[in-house]
Amino acid sequence: MSILRAVKGASSLKRAVAPAVVRARTFISGMDAYGKNQFSGDIADEYLAKQGLAAGTLSDPKWTSTSADKVANAVMDWAGDQGASVFTHWFQPLGAGGVRTGMTGQVHNTFFSFGKDGKPKFEFKGKELLKGETDGSSYPSGGMRATHTAGGYTVLDPSSPIFIRGDTVYVPTVFVSFYGDALDEKTPLLRSMQAVSRESVRLLGHLGMSGVNSVVPNIGLEQEFFLVPREAFYSRPDLQLTGRTLMGKQAPRGQEMCDHYMKPPNAVALECMKEIQHECFLMGIPLRTRHSEVAPNQYEFAPLFGIATQQIDQNLMVMQISEEVAARHGLACLPHEKPFAGINGSGKHNNFSLGTDGGVNLLNVDQITEATGNPEAFGVLMSAITRAIDKYGDLMRMSIASPGNDFRLGACEAPPAIVSTYFGESVTTYLEEFKKTGKLGTYDAPGATCDLGVDAIAPFTVPAEDRNRTSPFPYGGHRFEFRAVGSSQNVSMVNTVLCTIFAESFAFFSDQIEAGKKPAAVAAAALDEHWRVIFNGNGYSEEWPIEAAKRGVTRIDSGVESMKTLSDPKNIALFEKMKVMSKKEADARTLVMYDHYAGFVEMEALTMLDMIKQHVLPSTKAAELDTAALLAASKKVEAGLAAMHAAPDEYSKATLSRELRLETMEEARLVCDKLEEDVPAELWTLATYQELLFLDSNQGADIPV
Repeated sequence: MSILRAVKGASSLKRAVAPAVVRARTFISGMDAYGKNQFSGDIADEYLAKQGLAAGTLSDPKWTSTSADKVANAVMDWAGDQGASVFTHWFQPLGAGGVRTGMTGQVHNTFFSFGKDGKPKFEFKGKELLKGETDGSSYPSGGMRATHTAGGYTVLDPSSPIFIRGDTVYVPTVFVSFYGDALDEKTPLLRSMQAVSRESVRLLGHLGMSGVNSVVPNIGLEQEFFLVPREAFYSRPDLQLTGRTLMGKQAPRGQEMCDHYMKPPNAVALECMKEIQHECFLMGIPLRTRHSEVAPNQYEFAPLFGIATQQIDQNLMVMQISEEVAARHGLACLPHEKPFAGINGSGKHNNFSLGTDGGVNLLNVDQITEATGNPEAFGVLMSAITRAIDKYGDLMRMSIASPGNDFRLGACEAPPAIVSTYFGESVTTYLEEFKKTGKLGTYDAPGATCDLGVDAIAPFTVPAEDRNRTSPFPYGGHRFEFRAVGSSQNVSMVNTVLCTIFAESFAFFSDQIEAGKKPAAVAAAALDEHWRVIFNGNGYSEEWPIEAAKRGVTRIDSGVESMKTLSDPKNIALFEKMKVMSKKEADARTLVMYDHYAGFVEMEALTMLDMIKQHVLPSTKAAELDTAALLAASKKVEAGLAAMHAAPDEYSKATLSRELRLETMEEARLVCDKLEEDVPAELWTLATYQELLFLDSNQGADIPV
């Protein structure tokens, strides 16, 4: 027994754990520090002026054709003043999420070349800023690239600002093939943003709003994650390799008392979060909110809203920074959707709105009514969105089919895999009355006044609608919130889908109006056909799946089955019509999703087998307990792996992977967890849930002061 316990102690010392930071840091040192590491606004204009360029040059993407060399010189001068001498084109390969969270592609090059005299000199040319070349076949491509046709090109994305981290200038780019096929997550997003802008402007014109040049999707991403002791993390091969625990007995304490949500953050975790916010603040990432979440050791960051491309780029960097900063504080950051069984998992709520270049929010009833002078405008827009959600619910479900969401959707912590929307009582009543009468008046939602009967507390107003956390896509007044998105996801596909389906629905409305129909008549017909998708009740109830089936709304429980819908002829036609993706690009993404899912499960299965053989089995034998059930479970997992490897195609492999993961491996987990319950603590060599989940009871004298 003493030998096994010594081994556990030794394994935790194989890597030195970084000491916790003991000096407290205020993450905002001054507003002048915000965005100092981002090449935009006044900071960029100062360096652009030295090149003879006007202030605001970067706001017009035409600079890429007229002034690239001068902008490149300005970027290099700015970088030098910040101590940076390296640049990289920074892109998002297909499948960029879940395995190495926030995974991006980047090749670092220094700002120098050799002059005619043979001496090195600092140099950064416009063509180097705008375009790079790399191997396109070494990333997932769904067959669009091969070893003998490997050309891949990175091209600057002017919609997302250049920034510095450490000694490196990051240049956000797209990544495409020799033939212009999108090999990345961002290119279809940019196309979809162009589509929703075009069709929003078109429809707004029919609703009385002229002078609109563009409409952009503005999003806010609420990032949830766990922070666990790094020493315990090193004693969990599953957390290190797959991001979630593949086995583990529940601790005596969980979230039963609801005592973790918005509690005072753990002191060590708080210092870690402050440093994350500080680094993000310098990079122009506005992480405004932080708080404890529902599960023990679970936390959340939330930024202010921003344009979709920028927010997604920044969120990828937030995930990377969180992992790296956590290590400096003796912690490990876990952004996986379900790191632990039996307690809440993590999401990345995707708040979504549409705004004009003049600052009008299309989902804000007061703003859109005033801007259009048309009391029907809000109702028409909401009717078009209702149609989009119902008609393309399968694509919305596909967009959240990350491997980790298998364990989260419908678990009374995230909305179910039934696609519906919540409008609330007042919006629903307004639209229902319109559907019945055909008359679309002004929607008025003044809210209500709440008086607590305490003289010292003044009466206050509350919104017109309550919050519905059980809906996958509720309207929250001025925005929709896609609550079902997974925490480890790159949300480019999520927002590509939202922009595309909204664009198509707006185009449908415009087509009907241009054919002679009244906007209100088009809206009434759409509501009548698609009303079923509006559900204001409890999405966690046992009755809702039954009711949803009667209504015929989209329900796809299997993430693998939902992936298949991307290549459905109906959806291929949608993406081609909106000029977002070709059939070739959509089919390739479907294959990449299958491979990504199956690869993830394969890692989990192999890790589980290693843990059984190297940890659970020796501990069980040392405790002189029966190993028959464990050995049988291990053989079943091995057989499931063999069946995966023998699958004839990517879809079959992914389908078998799902069965292995959700059935065979879950059965093996029950065996392992029962043995953990029976094996004496001194013989168990894996960090337990109790050791992983309760920082408050595991910290010592290293509390920051």
